[in-house]
Amino acid sequence: MPSFDTKLDPNLEAVDNAVNTSQKEIGTRFDFKGTSAAVEFKKKEKEIVVYGDSDFQIDQVRDVLYNKLTKQKVDIRFMDVGKVEKIGGDKVKQIVKVKAGIESELAKKIVKVLKDSKMKVNASIQGEEVRVQGNKLDDLQAAQGLIRKELDYPFSFGNYRD
Repeated sequence: MPSFDTKLDPNLEAVDNAVNTSQKEIGTRFDFKGTSAAVEFKKKEKEIVVYGDSDFQIDQVRDVLYNKLTKQKVDIRFMDVGKVEKIGGDKVKQIVKVKAGIESELAKKIVKVLKDSKMKVNASIQGEEVRVQGNKLDDLQAAQGLIRKELDYPFSFGNYRD
């Protein structure tokens, strides 16, 4: 029975490269001279920490980061922006989480969308992935199109089996 896996799988190397080039630009830009503007990527936690002196500066640094991410062909929809927090003195930080893997709520939505569509496919949640099985490849391709259309996430489809 043909099947494929649906998952959220960002390119962490490209994210790391984008953060590094953002750090270089922040270090050379005139409007960031003498400030605490910085960007840091924590690979294990899959999060980017943005530092600045004010909310406005955090927004500027995040714009630089997003620009570099798009140049590295990383979809911005992978980014989950947190709240701005004070960290002492006049400095603030913001944590931007990189979404990887499908959370249980999103997985349930995918299964529900496929069941409600009355397509001849079965969807099952397997950890941080959703496996979709069907009798025909055409049904699987239609299921991929439906998932992309109904849910606004940068899904990747892999592990095709015949």
